[in-house]
Amino acid sequence: MTGTIVWFTGLPASGKSTLAGRTRSQLSSLGRAAIVLDGDELREVLGRDAYGQADRDAFYGVLADLAVLIARQGATVLVPATAPRRVHRDRARSSSCRFFEVWVRASVSDCEARDVKGLYARARHGDIKALPGIGVDFEAPVHPDVVAEGGMDDAAISAIARLVVADGPRAQAIHSQTS
Repeated sequence: MTGTIVWFTGLPASGKSTLAGRTRSQLSSLGRAAIVLDGDELREVLGRDAYGQADRDAFYGVLADLAVLIARQGATVLVPATAPRRVHRDRARSSSCRFFEVWVRASVSDCEARDVKGLYARARHGDIKALPGIGVDFEAPVHPDVVAEGGMDDAAISAIARLVVADGPRAQAIHSQTS
């Protein structure tokens, strides 16, 4: 049995966690359980608060492997995590699980405006040297399955739910319609 991984990527404070939570609620209302593996929460649990390139590579490798491990048991795994490099997301994509990439698209200025953690202010002040979007490049998805305009995008949530609930050839047809 193989499950599904939905990776929500975007700049910090773009709305990834909000969108994943709202998607989980939508899937639940359709009778489909989903597990959210939030990058920020997992980083806290694992004590991985270093942000150098090697640290990011290791963290996102663990996150991808964990998502694959859970999905291979038949679960739907929602992963809201910046994963600024495509290689981070490709690690989960290359598994035998169904994989959908959601780009939560938001400008740096929009993310700064809604940044409750103060990451952008700290980056602008020089306290954070490696924030994706400021000091570290963010590699946007080339062909995301869904593009969401922030965390409150109802059309994107519906599209994600259709992808997750659909099986086999139907999933491919829906993917073609949302690209």
